[in-house]
Amino acid sequence: EMDDEDCERRRMECLDEMSNLEKQFIDLKDQLYKERLSQVDAKLQEVIAGKAPEYLEPLAALQENMQIRTKVAGIYRELCLESVKNKYECEIQASRQHCESEKLLLYDTVQSELEEKIRRLEEDRHSIDITSELWNDELQSRKKRKDPFSPDKKKPVFSLTFPRPYIVYMLQDLDILEDWTTIRKAMATLGPHRVKPEPPVKLEKHLHSARSEEGKLYYDGEWYGRGQTICIDKKDECPTSAIITTINHDEVWFKRPDGSKSKLYISQLQKGKYSIKHNHN
Repeated sequence: EMDDEDCERRRMECLDEMSNLEKQFIDLKDQLYKERLSQVDAKLQEVIAGKAPEYLEPLAALQENMQIRTKVAGIYRELCLESVKNKYECEIQASRQHCESEKLLLYDTVQSELEEKIRRLEEDRHSIDITSELWNDELQSRKKRKDPFSPDKKKPVFSLTFPRPYIVYMLQDLDILEDWTTIRKAMATLGPHRVKPEPPVKLEKHLHSARSEEGKLYYDGEWYGRGQTICIDKKDECPTSAIITTINHDEVWFKRPDGSKSKLYISQLQKGKYSIKHNHN
């Protein structure tokens, strides 16, 4: 058994020992904090200087990714530029081909109209029995240029000098001939026995058989309908593919692969200027 003095002494020793241990712990904790702080400061200085491995390794990965993405973006840019250039050249080529096709079609159309007018004039020339001198004189008189220094001469007006109502002739000779030709044609239609027999008109011989019936086209033994794909061929030109959109009485409309629309006259198919066939591709 211990007395009170021994207990008090023992308690004081324990308190002193605890104070010493607590002081040592505080000193060690302060020392550890200072060491860790110095390590963090040194690492921060390395990061600022760009020498820390923890900073250099992610930076290298980022730079590699940046180079790869920059290279891919450059390749994609070149491909886009090449695609735009190809589309531009394609549009230019399609526009030129469309212009050439429309120009040729317009030339054929005008030529067909002129040939039709010539044919009608030939019919009119053969349907009357007046010499062509009057026609030539009238046409030459119209073609002559007027002298700007000479006064205009009016054609004299002839009339019947009777007290009753009289007729005034104000028509030109060519207009009278045209009216007379029309009357002759009407008389020939109503009463062919009253006029002289006219020489037969030489009709143009068609090389191919082509006609339009009930919205369909008959050409050289084959029928063509709306929405069918055809191949259009012309001499000295490459065949082109097209889709029939409309078939009228004397013309056929079609659409090319580039979206442009054009037309063909059935008379052009009959004369062999154009030829078509089914495109089974």
